[in-house]
Amino acid sequence: MKRFLISFLGTMAGIWFSLLIGMVLFIMVIAAAVANTSTSQPSTVKIKPHSILTIDLSGEVADREQAPDLMSQIYGDETKILALNNMVKAIQCAATDANVEGIYLKCNGVSIGMAQLQALVDALRLFRHSGKWVVSYADNYTQADYIIACAGDSIFVNPIGMVDVHGLSSTTLYFKDLLDKLGVDVQVVKVGTFKSAVEPFTQRESSEANKLQQRVYINSIWQSLRSIIAQGRGVSDSTVTRWADVNLYAQPASYLLDQRVADDTIYRHAMKERLAAITAQKEPSLVDLSDYMLTKTVQTFDNRGSKHIAVLYATGDITESGKDGIASERLVPEILKLADDETIDGLIMRVNSGGGSAFASEQIWEALEQFKQKTGKPFYVSMSDMAASGGYYISCGADRIYAESETLTGSIGVFGLIPNLQGLLANKLGITTSTEATNTGAFPSVLRAMTPQQRAAMQGYVERTYQLFVERCAAGRGLSVDSVKVIAEGRVWDGATAQTIGLVDEIGGLQQAIADMAASLDALGDVKVEEYPSLQTKWWEELLKMSQSMETRYVRSRLGDAWPYYQAVEQVKQLDPRQARMEVITLY
Repeated sequence: MKRFLISFLGTMAGIWFSLLIGMVLFIMVIAAAVANTSTSQPSTVKIKPHSILTIDLSGEVADREQAPDLMSQIYGDETKILALNNMVKAIQCAATDANVEGIYLKCNGVSIGMAQLQALVDALRLFRHSGKWVVSYADNYTQADYIIACAGDSIFVNPIGMVDVHGLSSTTLYFKDLLDKLGVDVQVVKVGTFKSAVEPFTQRESSEANKLQQRVYINSIWQSLRSIIAQGRGVSDSTVTRWADVNLYAQPASYLLDQRVADDTIYRHAMKERLAAITAQKEPSLVDLSDYMLTKTVQTFDNRGSKHIAVLYATGDITESGKDGIASERLVPEILKLADDETIDGLIMRVNSGGGSAFASEQIWEALEQFKQKTGKPFYVSMSDMAASGGYYISCGADRIYAESETLTGSIGVFGLIPNLQGLLANKLGITTSTEATNTGAFPSVLRAMTPQQRAAMQGYVERTYQLFVERCAAGRGLSVDSVKVIAEGRVWDGATAQTIGLVDEIGGLQQAIADMAASLDALGDVKVEEYPSLQTKWWEELLKMSQSMETRYVRSRLGDAWPYYQAVEQVKQLDPRQARMEVITLY
């Protein structure tokens, strides 16, 4: 028995020692991987003469490169992300690179926002103005693919492929009937006739006010996108309208060629021969975008001058804390650190957000005011696909605001949303509650309906926040409070209209904002552009992220189909009671 115990304990010690060694080795591997990702300098790639920059338009487009997600890499489920800033930078570099002759767009169903699309189109047009060419190919062009391709010289499509041009529509899901069946009453207090973010929880269809604002901005955005197609294909706007009305995706190749929708039909494998003929080479020298980004030319493109412009990215939901989106507890210190950096000559904040917490928005607004007052340096905002509600709140104090025609902005309004789960608990689950309290001034509970006193208090709370929001906008834009209230009320505006009513200064993208700030600094093209926050992570931070990711994956695997509902509940639990947020809009 004694020998057995000694053997057993020895075996257990060996197992624990092996596990310890394995854990140490795992940590060392991860640390090395993160260190390599974060700090190592990439080796340069040599570009041959007559090279063709190849851009594979597939996956999702983000405004900037994303920090590496090692857990997703390990599990093999990492979503392909195309960084808009890298694509634009590479195209700009290629325009002046003597070894790059043209660009080949491989259109494979890219997921891209409207303003991001405009920025990419602008970059391709400038590339062509340098005297170089752009060609595209797709087996099947989605509408986004096709609009981008129209910025080029030639469009090739598979002989039995399709081209989709259909215009825009806006679709919103409504949950009122579902909530009624569950016995959940969503209690809303808000300011703004057009503040439609609460409607999916309280109505079965869009209000007339929301239908009006949607009609206005989708028509305005479509006019802008339609003109890209018309100019690129050398046809009239009315011709593009006709394409959008005839179910273009179902038309034969002969129609596509006759109507100038495409220039030629060709199979995918034959594109190499076509590209070789264009460059007068036996074999085309194709350089992938990711490889081109490693070249010395691209690496030094934003580090050419003595003037230093900081580009600060603010992307996602606005919250007080959290590892994703625009968390004020992370962004505010970043802004204050930039204010203390004497090497920075100007700040441009790139905003892509539909808003979120009104409290967090105010903290970010105040930090940006500190930057302006402390440094006296220029502060611009460049709006991406949306900078609405809280996204506009954090933007309104800028010296100059830039937006694309397709940007969604405004939505100056505030709401509070508090679910009442009493019906669900009592009528569906058989759970009742009993409460004793010393006073009547408690914050509304999700377990029962608000009292008239609580509703009045919440309404006043929201109205004061709205008044502060309007005052911030008025001061930032040099307008009266009354004039801002006329265009506020939670109404969403497209970028082009926003410029005419004073919410935006210039129609243009991030590159236009950088060029204008450089001019204001008397630097012209002689500027150094650096992006913030840094994407570099420390190995222990990556390990923490991996631990959180593993926990999330475990919970998700256990919940299965119930995972989306768990996510929704967690998001509601973390909501600030005052929301400066626009509705979730899907444009097709």
